Amino acid sequence: MENFQLNDGLVLPAIGFGTYKLNGSLGVNAITSALYNGYRYLDCAFNYENEGAVGQAIKNSGISRGKIIVASKLPGRHHRYQEAIQTIQESLFRMNLDYLDLYLIHWPDPIQDQYVEAWQALIDAQKFGLVRSIGVSNFLPTHLERLEKETGILPSINQVELHPYFNQEEQRKYDQRHGILTQDWSPLARGRAVTDEKVITNLAAKYNKKPQQIILRWEIQLKTMPIPKSSTNEHQKSNLELFDFQLTDSEVEEINQLTRSNGRNKNQDPAVYEEF
Repeated sequence: MENFQLNDGLVLPAIGFGTYKLNGSLGVNAITSALYNGYRYLDCAFNYENEGAVGQAIKNSGISRGKIIVASKLPGRHHRYQEAIQTIQESLFRMNLDYLDLYLIHWPDPIQDQYVEAWQALIDAQKFGLVRSIGVSNFLPTHLERLEKETGILPSINQVELHPYFNQEEQRKYDQRHGILTQDWSPLARGRAVTDEKVITNLAAKYNKKPQQIILRWEIQLKTMPIPKSSTNEHQKSNLELFDFQLTDSEVEEINQLTRSNGRNKNQDPAVYEEF
């Protein structure tokens, strides 16, 4: 397993496990399976309504808490300072944890224009010892610039939609220049036809890998961190088998050519999209 080091020193594995829609007992079983299969980074959110399932899976796994990186996210309806602090505390109560390793603002919700206040709450939550590292999700350069200008502190991570149909080149370059790790949600494009693209299937045949593995390896070589989700044991294991081969620079660029200007899954443009 390769690793990333964040700008505040926290070390993350090169690939994490997404928990979106993994809820209830089935969700607990899937997340516990992921931990048994070797994942050590769990991504969840207050709005996923599965923080309790994540906490139970950690307990069921028997793996030491210190060996698991746990991340969650603040919903837009709680961007006010005191609400943000209380929401972080509530997340910890739901998970039955003493601290979170990473906490993100889920969306900037720019029309509401409270994300700087939320960011100040995260800064203070880190000082209080509630979270080890703080970041954001779906933030554009203009949002990040404002955070730095008004608080002097940049996020450690920026989680954005990223897959071959939307490779986020400009955002990735901005994040890299500012020491922010880009993390990829929907790294496999949520089941769209990307795995049937000829460049992907040809590379899968060349390296004797599955198309999904080619895509995840491409993302890691972009110096980003994918967080795929899977509820099956086979796919969970397969998504970790990425470190015994490497794409060439030209192959990485071939996959880059699949990107589209309208490549977002649901047209969720952070400049206008709001989620509460």
